[in-house]
Amino acid sequence: MPLYEYRCEECGRAFELLRRFSEVDRDVKCPVCDSEDVQRQMSSFATAPGCGSGGGGRCYG
Repeated sequence: MPLYEYRCEECGRAFELLRRFSEVDRDVKCPVCDSEDVQRQMSSFATAPGCGSGGGGRCYG
């Protein structure tokens, strides 16, 4: 399951949840204030240094 990042619009807390894609925005509540006024955040994925799309599919670390 993918990890999604959210931000509570009420208290400002950022948090992460493991969610199925089909349930990504369903029934999400802030774990601090229990508000349902949350927004999913854009996030990026991490790659290891030296591993990129620069060709060859090799990782030099």
